[in-house]
Amino acid sequence: MADPGSQSGASRLALLGQEPDDIATFSALLQDATLRLADVGYDRKARRLACLVNRFRREVDAPSRIRCAFRIETVGAVQRAGWPADPEAVTAILSLDRQGDWLVITCAGGIAIRARVEVIELVLEDMGEPWATTRVPSHD
Repeated sequence: MADPGSQSGASRLALLGQEPDDIATFSALLQDATLRLADVGYDRKARRLACLVNRFRREVDAPSRIRCAFRIETVGAVQRAGWPADPEAVTAILSLDRQGDWLVITCAGGIAIRARVEVIELVLEDMGEPWATTRVPSHD
């Protein structure tokens, strides 16, 4: 897995995960990311599931978010559950887990995305500049 670099406000993550243990790291980094459902796409030909999220940056001291691309490669099938009719609906990612051949993105409001994969290949890339936020996720 790539090194996240310095803890400065301008640091951006670029990570590749290919081992089962990497799933927990990606899950922690994506927890509380906001996801607009219209920003989820599956490219069947490229065998890629991509999500654009606003990731909460837990790796820095000052509360901030950054636009982030998260991809799952080698995807043979995708299933959705609890998907609302409004494509502009926004949810928060709760976790990323493995269930057999499936990687499952569990979101708030009973929304989930399942991707059947041949091998684990996860990519997370921060984009642009982070912005400060006063909304700090809390898990009481």
